[in-house]
Amino acid sequence: MFSLTVYLVPAARGRFELYSESPEGERPDNGTDDRGVESGGRLRGWVFAASRHWREWVERARQERDQGLLARLRDRCVRALAESIAEQRTLWALRNAQTASVRFPATLGTPQAEAVVRGALIYARRHHLRWGLVHLLLFVCSGVLMPIPGPNIAAFYFAFRLVGHWQSWRGARQGLEVTSWRYDADQCLAELAGLVDVPREVRAARVEAIAERLHLEKLSAFFDRVAVPSA
Repeated sequence: MFSLTVYLVPAARGRFELYSESPEGERPDNGTDDRGVESGGRLRGWVFAASRHWREWVERARQERDQGLLARLRDRCVRALAESIAEQRTLWALRNAQTASVRFPATLGTPQAEAVVRGALIYARRHHLRWGLVHLLLFVCSGVLMPIPGPNIAAFYFAFRLVGHWQSWRGARQGLEVTSWRYDADQCLAELAGLVDVPREVRAARVEAIAERLHLEKLSAFFDRVAVPSA
């Protein structure tokens, strides 16, 4: 049985983001073989192959191998998109979670935390279904580029986005209909909530210290992306 720990990370006053990290070496059973190709047909295999190509482009963009203005703009867009996709990983992990533990800021009550999590999952299920259908249509339309020599980058892009939305929708549905949730207040997250309105350069060391206490390697980068100071 796969169990997941989800953190309610404060992003603004009264707004939170779902966040999780997989323990090192953990690879929950998600119905894929060692090549990452999900059983169930050629279409799924092709889509997952497209996602592997996308990961290769992300790695190339991070290394900034290519020169020229257009190449730099492309790499910047790819990196930004990769960061956006990374924020969906909690929903992806929920696809297989029979149980989940939510750690929330101690300044919240358990009923409030339950409402935040359920509201986030309801929104995610609707949002990713809608945009999954949009990217399915765009993926089909990208077939007109097939006669052009070279890789069909548009098809790979839309295929990867389609997979992302599909996985996120499945995770949201699992979280709403199947997963059993447990809620625990956390003082570290309460401290993090108090840093939302603090300038990034001032709060950086304190955020890093909180991330270390929580044993969350990527929390600092995630917090910097989602935290929005109050007006």
